[in-house]
Amino acid sequence: MRVDIWSDISCPWCFIGKARFKQALASFPYRADVEVVHRSFELDPHLDETRPTTGAAHAKKYGMTPAQARAAEERIARVARQEGLGYLVDHRDHGNTFDLHRLLHLAAAHGVAEELLSLFYEGNFATARTLYDTEHQIQLAVRAGLDGDEVRGVLADKQAYAADVRKDEAEAARLGVTGVPFFVIDGKYGLSGAQPAHAFTEALERAWAEQKPELQVAGTVPDGGCDADGACALPSPQP
Repeated sequence: MRVDIWSDISCPWCFIGKARFKQALASFPYRADVEVVHRSFELDPHLDETRPTTGAAHAKKYGMTPAQARAAEERIARVARQEGLGYLVDHRDHGNTFDLHRLLHLAAAHGVAEELLSLFYEGNFATARTLYDTEHQIQLAVRAGLDGDEVRGVLADKQAYAADVRKDEAEAARLGVTGVPFFVIDGKYGLSGAQPAHAFTEALERAWAEQKPELQVAGTVPDGGCDADGACALPSPQP
């Protein structure tokens, strides 16, 4: 079974949603048979500058005062911490995530997308150092298991994995995805937002049951059958 997850590194609810989905998947009995594919989605694709998350520009974007913007961030921080996540309200930047998505596709090609995405989220939300720094991105990618020189090469070549990012975004548009996180389970069930873990569990169980329905057995061992203990049914007496 496959789960596609559209998300953006700058999205706090994607960070929280990933943790909740991970919790649900950990308790799912068939988790070894679930393939998780992380897909690209840019919340601010035209952003050409890096700015403080809780600054005046952030407040203006949501039609808030700076005080209201900070209070909203603190509420999100409380939710994140309840999920066991580190979350800084101060000392966090917001920037263009296109290069980060390109690196995630590089990581997917090497089978370490899950590791790099986790490090990117932690680097963005739980670390005072800006994530929008090339050297920081390279360090995190190396920690995830990638080769530093290859990472530098991808960052230098703006076309590397760009088509893969655009393909993910085009698929999101085709599905009508307008916000993230967005989860598609087995191509059937779409879940929008950082749902509670039990909602992910229910969707996983439903999709699995429809894919591999349980065999319905009627009655006991009939005439002409033997059970797992080696006991065979005796023919019914003839009238």
